[in-house]
Amino acid sequence: MHKILFICTGNTCRSPMAEAIFKHKTNNRFEVRSAGIFAHDGSSASAHSIEILKNQSIPIDHKSKQLTTELVAWSDLILTMGNSHKQLIQQRYPKATEKVFSLKEYALNRKADIADPYGGSLNDYEKTFNEIEEAILKLIEKLDNQGEADQH
Repeated sequence: MHKILFICTGNTCRSPMAEAIFKHKTNNRFEVRSAGIFAHDGSSASAHSIEILKNQSIPIDHKSKQLTTELVAWSDLILTMGNSHKQLIQQRYPKATEKVFSLKEYALNRKADIADPYGGSLNDYEKTFNEIEEAILKLIEKLDNQGEADQH
């Protein structure tokens, strides 16, 4: 079973949404966590993130976590919301370089960031949700195809 870690800056907007969407879409077939490069442990997900997920009937129970050596070691795949997060992780944890990708890079073959809605309107969060959901659906497809290939 893949252990997937989603990373953003504060672990209150993008990575918690990615974690919740991924868990929901895969019916918990994978172990999934999220963390933030500069997170304060114990903060709730942002109100807009919670509202957007609730509107989509996606459950979320989240407290922010700082990225740690233990989380990096735990994960099989680290997916960041932006290229700067990826670069920072690769600098801090050089042994993890092979398993760190931006979400769009890994899922969509695009070198682009997921827009950061922090401090924005509900509409900004909705746009970010749609971006994340598109990438998550492709990610699931890719992981399922890899799983089938591993079984042959």
